[in-house]
Amino acid sequence: MNDRYDAGAAGHGADQYELVGYDEYGQPVYRQVPPHRQTQQPYDSYAQQGYGYDPYATGGQQQAQQYDPYGGDTGRQPQTPSYDPYGTGSHQQQHPGSHQQHPGGHSAPYDPYGRTAAGGQQPRVAEQTAYIPQQAGPVEEPVAQERGERDYRTEQFAFVEEPDQDSEDVIDWLKFTENRTERREEAKRRARARVVALVVVLALAAAGGVGYLWYAGKLPGLTSSDDRKDTATSAGAQKRDVIVVHLHNTKKGGTSTALLVDNTTTKQGTTVLLPNALALSGDDGTTTTLAKSVDDDGSSGTRDEIDTVLGTEIQGTWRLDTPYLQNLVDLIGNIEVDTNANVPDPDAKSKGTAPLVRKGKAQTLSGKSAVAYATYQGSGEAQNAQLERFGQVMQAVLRKLTSDAQGATTTVQTLGMIIEPPLTDEDLGAFLARLADLAKGGDYKTALLPVRTDGTLSAQASASVVKDVLGGTAKSPDKDAPVRVSVRNASGVKDNTGKARVVLLNGGFSFLEGGSGATEATSEVVYADAAGKDDAVEVAKTLGLSADAVSKGEVSGNADVSVVLGQDYAPSS
Repeated sequence: MNDRYDAGAAGHGADQYELVGYDEYGQPVYRQVPPHRQTQQPYDSYAQQGYGYDPYATGGQQQAQQYDPYGGDTGRQPQTPSYDPYGTGSHQQQHPGSHQQHPGGHSAPYDPYGRTAAGGQQPRVAEQTAYIPQQAGPVEEPVAQERGERDYRTEQFAFVEEPDQDSEDVIDWLKFTENRTERREEAKRRARARVVALVVVLALAAAGGVGYLWYAGKLPGLTSSDDRKDTATSAGAQKRDVIVVHLHNTKKGGTSTALLVDNTTTKQGTTVLLPNALALSGDDGTTTTLAKSVDDDGSSGTRDEIDTVLGTEIQGTWRLDTPYLQNLVDLIGNIEVDTNANVPDPDAKSKGTAPLVRKGKAQTLSGKSAVAYATYQGSGEAQNAQLERFGQVMQAVLRKLTSDAQGATTTVQTLGMIIEPPLTDEDLGAFLARLADLAKGGDYKTALLPVRTDGTLSAQASASVVKDVLGGTAKSPDKDAPVRVSVRNASGVKDNTGKARVVLLNGGFSFLEGGSGATEATSEVVYADAAGKDDAVEVAKTLGLSADAVSKGEVSGNADVSVVLGQDYAPSS
C-alpha cells in the first residue's frame, strides 16, 4: 500500500517530503521539503551507520553513536547525545565529535513536531498531534497549558447575583395564585358555615313552632278540652287594673266611654272603646244602652252594669269633661296624632274658614284642636268613627304624659277635676303614670269592642276583647248571684224575645240580650262547663223546652248559659 509519497522516492529524482504527523484517521501526513533543504541526507530510520539511534536529527556528516543495548563501553566517548524529542535545543549537550550545524549549513536538525531549534512551535495540521512511526505519540499537554491559561481555584471566584427583572413578577404571580386559592377555600368555608347556620335556624324555628303549638294545645292528638279550658283560665287569671273614663261633650252633648286597662302580668296597656249602643242590663233585668246608662244611672250604676256584661272588675270612674281635656293637652305641651279627617273650627262664623285640624300624619294638636278632633263625627259617619278619634287622642296624651307617679298626680291635681270615690287623685295619677310608661315603650294599643246593631256582643268580641284583653271569662260570679242567660231570637217572631225575658226574670235568672239571627227550626240551650249543666237544665224547663235541647258548647259574651229560640219555641200565655 502506497502512503501518498514514499520517503525513499528522493533517490529517483522526485521532490523531497518529510513526515509531519498523522491525521484524524491515523494516516501519515507529509510536507514538501523546500528546495534549499533538498541537499539534506535521506532519512535513515535505522541509523545504518553503526546503527546509532538518531531518530530526530540525521545529520549528513554527524557520526552516529554506537548503540549498546546493554549499556557497555564501545570505545567511544562515554557521553551520549542528549535526547530532545521536541528539539528545543536550549540546553542540549553535544558530543565533542558530533557535527555542529553552521549558519551556512544545509538544514536544521529534524523535529517531528515542527519545532525550531530555538524552541519555536509550528502550527499543527488539522489540530492533530503528529506521531512518529514505531514510537508512541507524546502525551498531549492540557488545553489550558497550551493556551497559557491560569489554574484557578474555587476560593478565587466571587459570585455576583445579578438582579432578575422577572423575579418580582414571579413572586407576585405566586402570591396571587396563593391568595386566590386561599380565597376559594375561604369562600367554601363560609358557604359551609352559612349552610350549617341555616340548618340550625330552621331546626330552631321548627322546634319553636312545635313548642308553640304544643303550648297552645293545637297539636293534633295532643289537645283536649281540659287543656283548652286550662289555657283560657290561665289567661283570665292575669291581674288587670281597669278604670272607665267618660268624655262628656259640654257644648254639643253626648258622651264617649272607654276602658283603660293595665295588665300588670303581661305588661301591656290597652284602651278598649265601648260603643254607646252596647246593651246593658240593670239590676231589675231591664235592658238599656251604654249612652242611656251614663245619663240616667250615673257613674256608679254604669260601672256595675259594664262589669255585669263584660265580666270585668272596674276599680274607678274618671269623668273627663271636654274643658278638662283641653287643659290637660295644653298642660303637657300639645300632642301629635295621625289624623284621618279635616275638622272644621267649631267657633268659625263662616263656612270658608280653614279647618282647625288638617288630615295628615303626625299633626300637632293643641288643647282646643284635640277636643275638636276627639268629638268630631262627620256627616254620615257612625258613632264608632268618632269613638276611634277619641281613642287616638287618649293614647297620644298618655305618650306625652310623664311616667313619674308623683308628677302625674300633680298634673291631675292641677286640672282641678272632681274625682268620684273610691278613686282618688293619687290613685288616678299613679295609674296614668303606669300607662304612660307602657305607651312610651310601645306596649300600648287601642281596641274597639265589636257589637251588633242591637247592642249585643258578637262572638268576635267575646274571643278577642272580652276574654283576651279584659279577661271576662275568668270572673267568678258571686255565690248568690243569679245565672246570666243570653237569649238570641231565631224563631222569626220578634215578640218572643220580650216574652222569654219576662219568663227568665220571673224565674230568678239574669237576662242578657243576644240579638236576633237567621231562623232555626229547633231551640238550643248551651252551657260552657260541667258546673253549668244543672243551670242549663233549669233554664230549659223555665222556657218550656225539652231536656234534649240542652248541650255543652260555646256560650256568648259573659253569659253562663246561652239560649237560641227556634221555631219550636212556644211561649206560655
